[in-house]
Amino acid sequence: MNRYYLLLLILAIVSCKQGSQDMHELQEDTSDDVIVYEEYMGEEPTEPEQTEIYEPVPPVVDPFGNNGVPSDAIVLFDGSNFDNWEMAKDSSEVVWHLNDDGSMTVKDKAGDIQTKQKFGDVQLHIEWRSPAEIQRDGQNRGNSGIFLAGLYEVQVLDNNDNDTYVNGQVASIYKQHVPLAKASVPTGEWNTYDIIYHAPEFNSEGGKTKSGTITVIHNGVLVQDHVEIKGAMTYIGWPKNPPHGKGPLKLQDHGDNSRVSFRNIWIREL
Repeated sequence: MNRYYLLLLILAIVSCKQGSQDMHELQEDTSDDVIVYEEYMGEEPTEPEQTEIYEPVPPVVDPFGNNGVPSDAIVLFDGSNFDNWEMAKDSSEVVWHLNDDGSMTVKDKAGDIQTKQKFGDVQLHIEWRSPAEIQRDGQNRGNSGIFLAGLYEVQVLDNNDNDTYVNGQVASIYKQHVPLAKASVPTGEWNTYDIIYHAPEFNSEGGKTKSGTITVIHNGVLVQDHVEIKGAMTYIGWPKNPPHGKGPLKLQDHGDNSRVSFRNIWIREL
């Protein structure tokens, strides 16, 4: 074998070894990023029955069981009374307006209302409407808020031809997350929010060990996609994280004659 072919052979061997070493190093470098599912470890199944699960059996829910409300939902407001609600400031009877059309409307400067029952993880359905008669602008037009656990606000606002700061616009997680889209119906018509809330978790010393999350679907459009709750809503300053357990659903009186109305409120505990 002449020197030329011998040199090519040596280069090929070195290149092969180097490639093998690089691949090994790559595998080592990325091993921490590989997702491993414990239930899928062990011997590979050889029959379809080995990967079939029969228990626990999910409960049966009629999605339209009670006037279009899922059969396992708690109806918080059906337009007939305020039995499930109280004034947030002193737990007294609600003094907001109960309307003939099955809705309720904020009574200006009366204060927020909240549910008597407290909730953790939930699916919430709520419909709201800003007044057809436009008054004011910015944050003072059709402003209210839906507070999960009494702390975390999904913004209610008439943003039609009415721009404001985007982390405070309609369907924002107030001062924390800008919505993916603005999906409002025309002013004076009914909007729908479907909200999934998972509560944060705290240790025995009061430190937050897991952030809560919120998903919001506005009139059928996904606008908040499982976003992290950074803390309780604050108008001025950074979000804070006071330890808490279950809390009430709260509806805001913004105090500027916003005249926001609500109807068809139900909730499912998750």
